[in-house]
Amino acid sequence: MVVQDSTDAGDARVGVQLQPFLHQVGGHLSVMKYDEHTVCKPLVSREQRFYESLPLAMKRFTPQYKGTITVHLRKDSRGHLSLVANPLKENRGPFKVSTESAAVAIWQTLPQTTSGSGGAHTLAQWQHTQLAHSLKESSATSLLRSEFHLNAHVSSLVEDANGNQAERRSFNPWGLQCHLAHLTRLCTEYPENQLHRFLLLENVVSQYKYPCILDLKMGTRQQGDDVSEEKKARHMRKCAQSTSACLGVRICGMQVYQIDKKHFLCKDKYYGRKLSVEGFRQALHQFLHDGTRLRPELLEPIQRQLRALLSVIRNQSSYRFYSSSLLIIYDGQELPERTPERLHPPEAPQPDHGSSSGSLSKVDIRMIDFAHTTYKGSWNEHTTYDGPDPGYIFGLENLIQILQDIQEGE
Repeated sequence: MVVQDSTDAGDARVGVQLQPFLHQVGGHLSVMKYDEHTVCKPLVSREQRFYESLPLAMKRFTPQYKGTITVHLRKDSRGHLSLVANPLKENRGPFKVSTESAAVAIWQTLPQTTSGSGGAHTLAQWQHTQLAHSLKESSATSLLRSEFHLNAHVSSLVEDANGNQAERRSFNPWGLQCHLAHLTRLCTEYPENQLHRFLLLENVVSQYKYPCILDLKMGTRQQGDDVSEEKKARHMRKCAQSTSACLGVRICGMQVYQIDKKHFLCKDKYYGRKLSVEGFRQALHQFLHDGTRLRPELLEPIQRQLRALLSVIRNQSSYRFYSSSLLIIYDGQELPERTPERLHPPEAPQPDHGSSSGSLSKVDIRMIDFAHTTYKGSWNEHTTYDGPDPGYIFGLENLIQILQDIQEGE
């Protein structure tokens, strides 16, 4: 949505009104929708440097990096708040603010109201009336209406960490929770004309009608080298008490389309932290289940792409992808025609980005969230490592094996 920014009457500018990205299933920083094929998120300089020096072999497994934009808070005549991105062409010159986006500081100061055993309950208790009221006071309403127009009969069923069905809604609540907290903190902590810098990234689910998304936190270690001792201890405790320690992977969020009930089943990171190894396997099975049957045609292309990623990671010496996530994506809408697997040779394991009915399945694997990634040659690194990331490799190997076990068990 293009808007006329009249914050300064002497400097009227046309900007892009950012909207909540309704398919964010995990993470803590708010992801915003810039346009149909582009999302943006608060800039962290370490992550920006990673994208700008990305090894060629990894580009197929990461969102396309599209640069940066400046964003500011905008209040209209009725007092409604939104985030507006300045035109892209304005961001080619020097930018006279801190290299760390002020928006990042928001999440460093947010009260930990969703930590511990009450975290999932907090999300489940996110009252619909309160959320609806908040949406009326923000820019989210227009996006929700456009989503309803595209998927008029699609809703979501939220489950808490104990598997209890909390509430049926017309969207995944996680991204909106992040957005509303972000917007609230911005307007209370920073002046309205404060500029914030955001990363522009490919919207990796734009091609899907009903994007089923699994967000996996990869590796046996989550804390970066730059975190405090307190945060380090907290991350180590989360890993030790979850499948991160024994499998090198844990679930951070999920939405899967149920064709029988025409809604998304949504689960969050608190659910993922409580899973045992068997519970993790069952959750993977559920992610591949459409409410009526398991989707066996998805298993081979997912495993093929994971093996290709594994080969790439094994060749990335010194890289440590601490606290990064891996997205597994497929379309909840089954295609009317299916091409036999033999028409997709194993020697060409490129992600299937096509949307033709001749494709067996639309499956994608993407690495995201590199704010704590370290490697030789990265700026201001005090610790360097030799060889590939053992924790990430451990997680990928276990993930592939579990998917293979599911396939062989069907």
